[in-house]
Amino acid sequence: MEQNKLSKATLGRVPAYLGFINGLDKSIENVSATMIAKQLGLGEVQVRKDLGAISATGKPRVGYLRNELTARLEQLLEMQDGNTVIIGAGRLGKALLDYTGFESYGINILAAFDTKIEREETSKDGKLLLPMSRLSSFCREKGVKLGVIAVPDAAAQEVCNLLCESGVKAIWCFAPCRLYKPADVIIQYENMALSLAHLKMQIRSA
Repeated sequence: MEQNKLSKATLGRVPAYLGFINGLDKSIENVSATMIAKQLGLGEVQVRKDLGAISATGKPRVGYLRNELTARLEQLLEMQDGNTVIIGAGRLGKALLDYTGFESYGINILAAFDTKIEREETSKDGKLLLPMSRLSSFCREKGVKLGVIAVPDAAAQEVCNLLCESGVKAIWCFAPCRLYKPADVIIQYENMALSLAHLKMQIRSA
């Protein structure tokens, strides 16, 4: 099954599956959904469903060949096309830039760009902070395919245009707006205020 057909929840469990398998004794050649579910505290049916979607090589009462399943999980998290840039180096942008949790999902955030930056700087964790004038050349040089928009909504469309012109094919947008884009570009919108409001409503209805 192709990665883009896997559910977000399944993809979210991939690093845990891979971490568990890599921690097994090297003498273990086969792993099963039952083994993984028990050790990770997950439902066996869910793990079996996940592994079935990830790899079709499992066999009843045998499970999966460890090397084959490991290779498939690593393929899902490989660094290819994972190079990412952030536009907007305010508090949110800098927090995302220095967050190390993205690495577990094959996402390599290389730099943040901002109109207020006039020369190359670094974040507290040593990540690049660059002026907007370097965006296009940087993206093409590094093969960047993912972009994060962390600017006010008034500037978001212009930033989206620049990212698309620079070869970016997928955008994670934190600005509270809807963007025009080429047909081959994917946008994931993230409205934190709306998510928190939804959580508040769930409390009231519980």
